[in-house]
Amino acid sequence: MSDADIREELRELLATRAFTYGDFVLTSGRRSDYYVDGKQVTLDGRGLHLVAMLALQRCRELGVTAVGGLTLGADPIAAAVAALSGGGDDALTAFIVRKEVKAHGTGRAIEGPPLRPGQRVMLVDDTLTTGGTFLQAQERVRETGAVVAEALCVVDREEGGADALRAAGIPLLALFRRSEFPAPHAALRQTPRG
Repeated sequence: MSDADIREELRELLATRAFTYGDFVLTSGRRSDYYVDGKQVTLDGRGLHLVAMLALQRCRELGVTAVGGLTLGADPIAAAVAALSGGGDDALTAFIVRKEVKAHGTGRAIEGPPLRPGQRVMLVDDTLTTGGTFLQAQERVRETGAVVAEALCVVDREEGGADALRAAGIPLLALFRRSEFPAPHAALRQTPRG
């Protein structure tokens, strides 16, 4: 399957399963006339497989050896990329950044095999709005001495997140941008009514 075929199939899955139109309050507190629920695709076997194929290819290009991000959006992507890489000697590891440090047990902020100083990692998430989840994950990763090579999101909502990452020195690869999908008003007109 070519990269173009993978991207087109994934774009179609996102358009039909991830986008919902209406009135929503986002994590950032902003209001929006659409919502991108990337987990409708990244928790679907086929959708997750397509995302993992593209992300793993990028990890290989960048020499990344670990992939992860802030729980929950990053979790399925990171695990799938690590699993897909596991067929050879150069398997990647996955990590999950907790929103809050555990108050019991080991008190870890990051779950998974320990990140090492100088290790190149990729941060992942299903959507990007303001960049806050990537910045929070980067802060925890930096504490380990690992280096964020790039952030990868499935859909960039094009609402300032890419600029925030750029200002923090984090390169971004968005598999898709909001502008690649129908505008909310056009999608609402196409929705059958009752």
